[in-house]
Amino acid sequence: MSNTIYIGYYFKVKPIQPAVEILIAELGYAGFESFVETEEGATAYIQKEEWNENILDDIQILNSDEFEITFTFEEIEQTNWNEEWEKNFNPIVVDNVCAVRAPFHDKFDTQYDIIIEPKMSFGTGHHETTHMMIQHILKNDFKDKSVLDMGCGTGVLAILAEMKGAKPIDAIDYDNWCYLNSLENVERNNCENITVIEGDASVLKNKYDIIIANINRNILMQDMETYVSCLNKNGLLFLSGFYADDIPMIQNECEKHLLKFEEKLERNNWVSLKFIN
Repeated sequence: MSNTIYIGYYFKVKPIQPAVEILIAELGYAGFESFVETEEGATAYIQKEEWNENILDDIQILNSDEFEITFTFEEIEQTNWNEEWEKNFNPIVVDNVCAVRAPFHDKFDTQYDIIIEPKMSFGTGHHETTHMMIQHILKNDFKDKSVLDMGCGTGVLAILAEMKGAKPIDAIDYDNWCYLNSLENVERNNCENITVIEGDASVLKNKYDIIIANINRNILMQDMETYVSCLNKNGLLFLSGFYADDIPMIQNECEKHLLKFEEKLERNNWVSLKFIN
C-alpha cells in the first residue's frame, strides 16, 4: 500500500442537505472508498487504479435541478496521505467524557480515550450519527453485555463498547477498507473482546444483548427482521443513519417486530433511536 495513489474530489454543494447524503451514497456505489463532509459539501477519495474519467457519469444527483454541485479533483500520493487527513481530521470530545482522536493529536483529559488512525473509512466520530451513538453507549449499561456493531466503519463504537465493559463484541462491515481499518483500530486500542467480520447482515448467526446499527435508512429497513431475530429478550437496539423525517417509517418497522420505542436523540436533523425487545 506504500505507493498507492488516490484521486481526491472536492465537491461544493448548495443546499448541503439532503444533497450531501445522496451524493455520498451514489459515490459509494461508484467505487469511492471514503468521504469527509465539509462546510461546503464533501470530499471523496478513490484509488487511482479504480478510477476512470467517466467515473461520475452515473452520479445522478449531479444532474439534478434541485442542487447546485461543482467539483475539482486531484491526485494524492500516498506520501501526502497523512497530511491530507490532518487537514480534515479534528479530534472530537463527546459530553466531556469520550474523546476520539488520531495518534498525532494530544491526549484529552476524558474518561474514555479512543485513538483512530484516520484512514479512508467511515465513523471517525465527526458525523452527527456517530456522535449520537457514542452518547447512547455512554448513557447505557454495557458491562458483560454481548454486542453487535453493525456497519462498524472504523470500529469506534465497538471499541467504546469494550471500554464500557461489553463482551463479546462482533464488529461487522461489508466494506473491505472498513474491515481492515477496524482490525487496525481494535489492535491500536488494545481491545481483547472484539471480533471484526467482513460481511453484511447475511453473516449474522449469534444472539446479542445490544445491537448498534449506524448505517442508513434503506439498509436498516431491509435488515430489521434479521436484527430482531439476533436480539435477546429485553435486548437493546440502537439505530442511526437517518433523518427526523424518517422516524415514522423506522418506528413502524420496529413496532411491527414488537420492539418498544425508548428514546430519541437529535443532532442537526439527524436522529438516533433506542428500542427495547
